Amino acid sequence: MKIKVDEKADALYIRIDDSKIIESEEVTPGVIIDFNDNNQVVGVEILNLSKRSSSVNFHSIQYEIA
Repeated sequence: MKIKVDEKADALYIRIDDSKIIESEEVTPGVIIDFNDNNQVVGVEILNLSKRSSSVNFHSIQYEIA
């Protein structure tokens, strides 16, 4: 899994695996889901991060394993 934050584009991209993206769908304004040829989700892009939360810190990313 890869997480890419683009501060200039104000976007976050989460890539679940490296399979080829066949189709993308905007499920809600600014949230795009990428699918592979098996219709499995392989990526999620969230645009306009700073407008979605007042506390976005592009320099500090935390993850949690449960």
